[in-house]
Formats: sequence, C-alpha cells, structure tokens
Amino acid sequence: MYLIVNIIGILVYLGIAFLFSKDRKNINWKSIIIVLAINLILAWVLTSFSGGRDAVKAAADGFNWLVQVSYQGIGFALASWVNVKQMDFVTSSLLPILMIVPLFDILTYIGVLPWIIKWVGRGLSYITGQPKFESFFAVEMMFLGNTEAIAVSTLQLKQMSAQRNLTIAMMSMSCITASILGAYTQMVPGQYVLTAVPLNILNAIIITNMINPVKVTPEEDTIAKIGGSNSNQDDVATTDAQALGEEDGKKEPFFSFLGDSILGAGRLILIIAANVIAFVALAALIDKILQLFNQNLTLENILGIIMFPFAWLMGLNVHDAFQFAQFMGTKLVTNEFVVMGKIAPTINNTHLFNPHYQAQLTVFLTSFANFSTTGMIIGAFKGIVDKEKNDLISKNVLTMLLSGILVSLMSAGVIGLFVW
Repeated sequence: MYLIVNIIGILVYLGIAFLFSKDRKNINWKSIIIVLAINLILAWVLTSFSGGRDAVKAAADGFNWLVQVSYQGIGFALASWVNVKQMDFVTSSLLPILMIVPLFDILTYIGVLPWIIKWVGRGLSYITGQPKFESFFAVEMMFLGNTEAIAVSTLQLKQMSAQRNLTIAMMSMSCITASILGAYTQMVPGQYVLTAVPLNILNAIIITNMINPVKVTPEEDTIAKIGGSNSNQDDVATTDAQALGEEDGKKEPFFSFLGDSILGAGRLILIIAANVIAFVALAALIDKILQLFNQNLTLENILGIIMFPFAWLMGLNVHDAFQFAQFMGTKLVTNEFVVMGKIAPTINNTHLFNPHYQAQLTVFLTSFANFSTTGMIIGAFKGIVDKEKNDLISKNVLTMLLSGILVSLMSAGVIGLFVW
C-alpha cells in the first residue's frame, strides 16, 4: 500500500512539473526518461546492493574522518569547546569547514576537481543528450556549490540565451556544497546524505527540463573559452582561471590562494551561524505571536498542514507524514541546518524514525532549496549577466523555488522506493 502511494507520489511530482511547464511541446521526453531510469538504477544500486551501500558508507566515513581530523586543529585553539561531553552545533558541525573548504580548494588549485567535473560532465551529456554546459554545471554544483559554480561560469552565462540562464538559476536551487557535507554527516545519516548528491543532480535535470524546456541547436551547444572564443569540444565549461586563482593566465601563489580560501571558509561559517541563529529566533518570535491568538497555533503546524499532501505521497503513515511536512516547511522558510540540528539527537532512533522515513527525510533536507537561496542566486546573476537575463530570472523566483522543492521531493521519493 505505502509503496504504491510512494510510486504515485513520484508521478504526481512529475505531473506538477508538467503542469507548470513553460513549453510542454518542446519537452525532451527521451532525455527525461533516460535520466529518470539512471536515477532509479543509481538509487537501487546505492541502497539495495552491499557493494553500493559499502561505497556510500565508505564515502560518508571518509567525510567523518576528515571532521575528526579537523577537531585536532579546533582543539588546539579552543580546547574547552572540544573536550566536552557534548559539543555544540558550531563546534561539531561548522568549525570543521575551516579545514574542509581549503582542502577542496586545494584539489581545485591542482586541477583534480576540474578534471573530475570535465569527465563526469562529458559522460552525463553523452548519456542523457543534455546540452554540454548544463551537464557540466550540474556536476560543478556538486563540488563547488551554487553561487560558486555561477561565479566561475561567468563567460558562458554571458553568451547563453536568457532562457538557458533561467535553467541554470533553477538548477542552482537543488545543489549542496561538497565542502559542507562533513557538517551534514555529523547531524544526519551520512550514507543518505551522500546518496542525495547524485540524485539531486539527476532530478535537477529532469525537473528543469520539464518546467523550462529550451531547444539548444548544435551551433549554440558550445563551450565558452577564456579569450572569448567558443569550442564544440567537451572541454571544461567554465572560466577555470577564476576557480584556480588565476589572473591573466598566471596562477596565484599557492599560499596566497590558501589564505584566501581559509578566510572564505571563515566567512561561510559566520554566514551559516548567523542565518541559523536569526531564522530560529524569528521562527520562535512568529510562534509567540501566533500563540497570542491560539495556544496550539505554531509556524510548524501551519506549514505541516500546507505541505502534508506532498509528505503523505512519500508513502508515510499519517503521523509521520505530518511531522515530515512540518520539517519540510521549516526547511523551506529557514534552511536545512535548522531542521538537521533539531532532529540530530533522535534521527538514528529507529523507534522514532523508521528506515523509510529516515532515508527520505535526510535526502529531502540535503539541498539548498529554500527562500533565502533564491535571493543568493539572483544576487549572483546580477553582477554577471545583462538586464534582460536578470529580469527574466527575477520574474521567475516562484518558479525557481518550485523547481527546488520538486527536485527535493523527487530525490526523497526515489530513495524511498528502495528503503523500507
């Protein structure tokens, strides 16, 4: 019964994307079916086979190991924060970012991440039939994050049409940043966090191509090169000079680059901490105001009612679906860290979160899809592309948000088919 509801839910999410499509006649159904098939096979392999489960667990353990190593640096400077019975959210989840972000930046500096992006993006484009740049960008987001991937794609974005820029903006709602995966795995089951990453990429391709289908001719399907020329070869589709810390073709000195990376990691921690504190406090304020009218009236309850139908279609019982809906709503109006911090003490308790619920909730939370992300994306595009493209993106804020929500629902729904 619940499995059937779960299957129906996936079809409903796809139906919503079709309903809000801007050009249904030009939807590339062949590509969407191929990507959906890959999506299902990947989720099946990563959750139902010992080899797939072991691979994901090994990756999650790797991130946890990095976090444990980072505690040595944190403990040196802030021993009283680490040598305690229970570390707080900032110490356990955010401060490790000071090591993990520079590590990923070093991998970018020496060319490892651009090489991975190039070949995975090339394979994705070949298999799915998607335009080259869109495929590269989907992979870039997995490692760099949304605003970072936009920033290093400046040359390409300026040359593409406004409609294709909108597709990129919509895709940007569904990513995470590899450098903060370690923070996630400290709060929720790491194997599902890591499984969510490729699922989000594939579902972003499906949903954006249904809502905003764009015909890309062979002449337009080019890769912008530094210096202004285009190429039909499957080279890395970004201004990699920016990503590698280069100016005028010269690579920035390593320790200067590393220093900037560490400062950037520090700013990221402050941004996340500030957002979590502000959003939690504002949500509490809203609850206090609502309770002046009715003691049982809270933001979570209101959002739970609104999101309940979508949560129930995950194949959950009514109680779990309502709780899931509350978490969904909270994540959308705040961010994923707020919800992860709330469920971290109990998410591994199988009496409170059965495996199906646990897997789906973790996957749903593993993305940047929320209201504040739309502002970040619009701001990132504003300094890059012209007014026409900016205006189109700004007019489609709700479409961007819908895209992000549907991607998260699809990813959670797909993994739910195989975890019970």
